[in-house]
Amino acid sequence: MGVLRAIRRAARTVERIARELEPGTLNAVDRRTDLRGHPRPVLLVHGWFSYRRTFDVLERRLRRDGYGVVSFDLGGARGSFLGRGIDDLADLVRAKVERLYARYPGLGPLTIIGHSKGGLVAAYYVKKLGGWRRTRAVVTLGTAHRGTPLAWLGVPVALLARSLVQMIPGSPFLARLHDGAWPSQVRLTSIWSREDAVSPYPTAVIDTHGLPQLANVEVQGDHRAFLVRKRIYEAILHALRTAEAEAPSAHGPLTGLAGGRAQRARALGGEPGREAPESADASGSSTARLRPLSGGRGSV
Repeated sequence: MGVLRAIRRAARTVERIARELEPGTLNAVDRRTDLRGHPRPVLLVHGWFSYRRTFDVLERRLRRDGYGVVSFDLGGARGSFLGRGIDDLADLVRAKVERLYARYPGLGPLTIIGHSKGGLVAAYYVKKLGGWRRTRAVVTLGTAHRGTPLAWLGVPVALLARSLVQMIPGSPFLARLHDGAWPSQVRLTSIWSREDAVSPYPTAVIDTHGLPQLANVEVQGDHRAFLVRKRIYEAILHALRTAEAEAPSAHGPLTGLAGGRAQRARALGGEPGREAPESADASGSSTARLRPLSGGRGSV
């Protein structure tokens, strides 16, 4: 049996390498889920220098468990390296989510799973771009909420790797993201590992302050294991089901955000990327404000 498992594992590895070497396939989309009226849509957001196909195993498991899975093309390795900052990618997600709900008006509230930098994209979308109106829960996998020391490697190529520079601990972007309250109607779960060298402990741990909608879950595995290890998937599934059972959700069209992040910022008299933080949910109740972490860094 051990030999057969090794053969199957080797075959999957060869297949994955062959697929990745084939031009144009890494960000290709296979329509596998009918989203019309689906009650449990899940958006997968990949990380830096990665592709939507990195979610293949996770996507299959989620679809097997009854979720409607969708992912967006955020540029892949080349686009991420040459392109946008995290705030701009979050605005791209905002626009694509609105088009998704326009196409499928009966779609249920969104759950977002972000791996690595993708978790920061999701957090910025929900907290700073009004995405809480669409979102039930955010689950981050190996996301450096406090920034990662590895991001200092991006300083020599700052003009080409803006998002990497934004992940430097204490960066202006992280200060902007952590400023203000996390929306109380959206459950945020950070799944992290002490074995993760990309987001080393404690960079992926959020400060929950005992608030019920914020949670940390420690698992075992390296940075890639978040996407493939069965035990970690069980933690992801538990986070999703907990949000479905407990987290209130308020969702509706983002009418106040038409025209994009930069246009809205200009209308507010500010600069692009400095959106006014959301301070109340749909019912008018205030969100819970998070105190800054030690060292001047705030939790998401």
